[in-house]
Amino acid sequence: HVQLVESGGGSVQSGGSLKLSCVASGYDFSKCEMGWYRPAPGKERNLVSLISTDGTTTTYATSLKDRFTVSLDNAKNTLYLQMNSLKTEDTARYYCVAALQIWGQGTQVTVS
Repeated sequence: HVQLVESGGGSVQSGGSLKLSCVASGYDFSKCEMGWYRPAPGKERNLVSLISTDGTTTTYATSLKDRFTVSLDNAKNTLYLQMNSLKTEDTARYYCVAALQIWGQGTQVTVS
């Protein structure tokens, strides 16, 4: 049974930081591109970041690349998203995805 479980969300003041985690189980984590998405106006889910299977290639939404950092630990089957200098507009539910097909349930981030 393939499963992605996100954690690390919460409430934080503007300018603060959070680090999200996504643990994959029932799947060979090292064989697929992983990423983070969040809802945006008019879109169910909008790209936050993607990372290649070996972690050497990353993609970010243009507006986020200076504040967010994606990484992975294949040995732990865990994907991370370090979010710094958070803004109120970053408030959203953040979803982990594997191969753009398998989705987690999301973790809520609230910035006030």
